[in-house]
Amino acid sequence: MTPIVFSYLPLLAVLVSCGLLAGFAAGLLGVGGGIITVPVLEYALRFAGVDAEYRMHMAVATSLAAIIPTSVSSARLHHTRGAVDWALARQWGVPMLIAAFAGSVLASRAPLGVLAAVFGGVALVVAIKMLLPLDDWRIARDAPRGTAGAAASAAIGGISAVMGIGAGTIAVPALNVCGYPIHRAVGTAAFFGLLISVPGTIGYLIAQPPNNLPWMSVGFVSLVGLAIIGPGSMLTATWGARAAHSLSRRRLSIAFGVFLLCVGTRMLYRALA
Repeated sequence: MTPIVFSYLPLLAVLVSCGLLAGFAAGLLGVGGGIITVPVLEYALRFAGVDAEYRMHMAVATSLAAIIPTSVSSARLHHTRGAVDWALARQWGVPMLIAAFAGSVLASRAPLGVLAAVFGGVALVVAIKMLLPLDDWRIARDAPRGTAGAAASAAIGGISAVMGIGAGTIAVPALNVCGYPIHRAVGTAAFFGLLISVPGTIGYLIAQPPNNLPWMSVGFVSLVGLAIIGPGSMLTATWGARAAHSLSRRRLSIAFGVFLLCVGTRMLYRALA
């Protein structure tokens, strides 16, 4: 038994580190910890014997489930700082919930190449946004409401669920260019992460995956991975949210943009291979 336990130690160490880093990034940058969790999990699941065809599905599903506690922790702290726009949340909430559920159901049935292409493409777009000095670039004075707002929130919810990420990766840049101060965009996106992760996780839980997934998996969600990643990300999301209100973000954005550039390129290579 001991040799078996030791053989899993590197995998456990990767998952613990992944959870801690993902939570901190979610709270600090508002990008959603899944943008870190998905590529790390997709790589690590090979050591758990998951077929290459289904690693991306399982990584996306488990990442989305881990975002639930992270979003609760991060949104609560941003709320105490007055950084959550509850009026916008009420208007965008229902379309986002519905689209997140639909996106996860469709993604659970999609081929590997589609998931990798969506993840890689969005990661590269976000990387460019973070690398360029566009913090003060605006296209509107406020977030869209009515039909336009419903369409925007549905797009954010659906794409985020397919990628296994919180709302922040897409919502923070979108709100920022619509005139939202960065801290208010980050805080509101933290709550949007909860609106996406709950229905999105349900969609992956009710999926019908192959029978050869690892032990303690429900649908495409790995309960073992969730149990390891979730607590760490919930802990450090609070640290990241506190740091977000006191640190300069330009250098952090550049560093994270370089990381996403590498991740996005790798995912697109996977999609085309």
